[in-house]
Amino acid sequence: MTRVLAISSTGGHWVQLNRLMPAFEGCEVHWACTSADHEARLNAAAKRLGQPVASYTAITDANRWTKAKLVKQMLEVVALLLKLRPDVIVTTGASVGYFAIRVGRLTGARTCWIDSIANGDELSLSGEKAGPHADLFLTQWPEVAKPGGPLYRGAVL
Repeated sequence: MTRVLAISSTGGHWVQLNRLMPAFEGCEVHWACTSADHEARLNAAAKRLGQPVASYTAITDANRWTKAKLVKQMLEVVALLLKLRPDVIVTTGASVGYFAIRVGRLTGARTCWIDSIANGDELSLSGEKAGPHADLFLTQWPEVAKPGGPLYRGAVL
């Protein structure tokens, strides 16, 4: 069975990632987010779809203005990847997704970056940095797509 790590920051990134749940049917899915508050709702949604949640991990929330927290976040992502050894990593961003893509590639995982739908005019900063390192680099806006990536294959929302 394919082991998937679905990981993102909280807020819109998390909402979009959760909308992908049906795509993970038949996989062992481990979820991670920068909020401890989502586990109960995630389990309820998975139960409605008949898809068990293998695990949920809360990761430190961080951004480019909180450098020390970014280091902590990166270390937590590394530890999670070494523990889970996912076959596939899917992320909608932001910094936690960046670290998952960059480190996940080093562990041999296949990686997918789906840039936030909020970025209709240009890629997000994290998408700009992580996307070129992902095996599959997607945007949710046809206007942002370019040859070589990001590619447009539709929107999550």
